[in-house]
Amino acid sequence: MNFDLIKEVVELVQQFMEQNEDKVYYSKDLQGFTEWINASSKSYSEQEHPNWVGKELGRSSDSIINTLLIRMGRYAKTYSRSIGNSVFSSQDDFIYLISLKTMGAMTKMELIRYNASEKSSGILIINRLIRNGWAEQTASYKDKRIKYIQITEKGLSVLDEHMDEIRKASRVVVGNLNHSEQMLLIAILSKLDEFHDSFYRMNIEATDLLDIVYNRLN
Repeated sequence: MNFDLIKEVVELVQQFMEQNEDKVYYSKDLQGFTEWINASSKSYSEQEHPNWVGKELGRSSDSIINTLLIRMGRYAKTYSRSIGNSVFSSQDDFIYLISLKTMGAMTKMELIRYNASEKSSGILIINRLIRNGWAEQTASYKDKRIKYIQITEKGLSVLDEHMDEIRKASRVVVGNLNHSEQMLLIAILSKLDEFHDSFYRMNIEATDLLDIVYNRLN
């Protein structure tokens, strides 16, 4: 009897049950397990040789990745408009509030950099949060010249009131990706984020940024 094969099959079943525990993508029986195996095999094949619009005409993988990332951002923005019957002016409102709730008080520039925003648009978002009473500006105990932005009780309340909708929007954006695909996407996007964030934090002038980053890749 091939015990190694049995062990591998048991490990696959375990993985199937773990991935299908919270969100039922497949029925928890032999048929569901078989469908999961087939989908996984197909997924790995597609990852190695995916197709995209314009590929046969020479469109590069760089081009389609850039386009798809832009489209994903637009889809997410569209879904966010349904949250709280537009109580939030944009998804940036609750993203900034979540940042303050999670990370604690920050200076304006720390908050803006944390969310990879442009300074001008970041200031507008922060001013809007303060105007709505969702955030407030306080002076540092050590240095009165340093101002911190922190979430208010009203901000925590509006965030808590609409958190289920925010989670729903996040779930919808993830779409039909299964657990394995989600984990792979997190790993890939995290790697990309770390790369671009390293340049973002250098505060390089916009006129020089593209060439500097491009030359670093070559």
